[in-house]
Amino acid sequence: MKIGFLLNHSNAHQVPHVVPFAFALSNLRHDFEVTIYFSSQQEETFARKIGQAYSNHNVQYQSIHIPLWARIIDPITKSFLFVKKHAGLKSNAKLLSKLDAVVTPEMTSLALRDLANFNHTKLIFSGHGAGDNRHGGSFSPRIGQFDLALMPGRNYANGLQEMGYLSEDRYGLAGYAKLEAMQLIGGKRQQFFKNNNPTVLYSPHHNKTITSWHKQGRAILDYFYAQSEYNLIFAPHVLLFQRALSKGARLPRNYQSTDHILIDTGSERSIDMTYLKSADIFLGDVTSQFYEFLETPRPAVFIDAHNTDWQNDPSYGHWHLGEVVRSSIDIKNAMQRA
Repeated sequence: MKIGFLLNHSNAHQVPHVVPFAFALSNLRHDFEVTIYFSSQQEETFARKIGQAYSNHNVQYQSIHIPLWARIIDPITKSFLFVKKHAGLKSNAKLLSKLDAVVTPEMTSLALRDLANFNHTKLIFSGHGAGDNRHGGSFSPRIGQFDLALMPGRNYANGLQEMGYLSEDRYGLAGYAKLEAMQLIGGKRQQFFKNNNPTVLYSPHHNKTITSWHKQGRAILDYFYAQSEYNLIFAPHVLLFQRALSKGARLPRNYQSTDHILIDTGSERSIDMTYLKSADIFLGDVTSQFYEFLETPRPAVFIDAHNTDWQNDPSYGHWHLGEVVRSSIDIKNAMQRA
């Protein structure tokens, strides 16, 4: 049995959501040929780092072919087009069709079926997040087009079934792979500031319809720059500024790291739970990283920038675990109560 795990993105934020399955599978079934296919050095480096935490596996690594023209124009187009991603799928479709199964964290890979004969090869979806918010794109009918979907929990699976997107025989409850992997890596709380003030992590989502960034983000940053009671780590979802044109987001140049402000728009620390482990208070909207923050329960404040009727909406169940405010003006008092 030959199983491939496909990483085909511009950065590594999806890596910890899929490669733990590769290492666990290889550990359990030594008769399987398990290979991680990657499209960038960043993906390979992070995958190998995670692999070092899993013993007794025989996972192989292989770079997929990305045409030179796609590599050249990717830095220009990745903000609004998936040129490199689609070029990678097209260039490697025949290679991947020779496998018994391809496991992927994103729905774009469904295009493989149109690019090569995948009658034999099963497509398996691992996802990349908790996915409890039904308004941000995580709940998609395309998930039901996979031969199997690995669900992080019953809530996600039930939601997809209620919406008619997923049948009972097309999914398995697999748990939250990233959390397991990061626990094995053993990351610890770090001190990023030379004071003992509480540290707040502000991590807005990238989706324009649900993020707090567009309506409240700058006012939130202005508040933290002007005060001296709290440190702030601003580490948004890595796609918020990477896809500035499609997300409609940019970080003004006047916002820079200072003695009590740390800004990180996409390093490995913003995806490997380093900041989540190092914060005292979580400030955000609907990012699934909050579920990772709950590994060690601490106070949280949520920004409702869209006047949401959230109290009985299952997409916002996590908002019951903290205080919800609707304006940056309310943050000071919310921080004190937290």
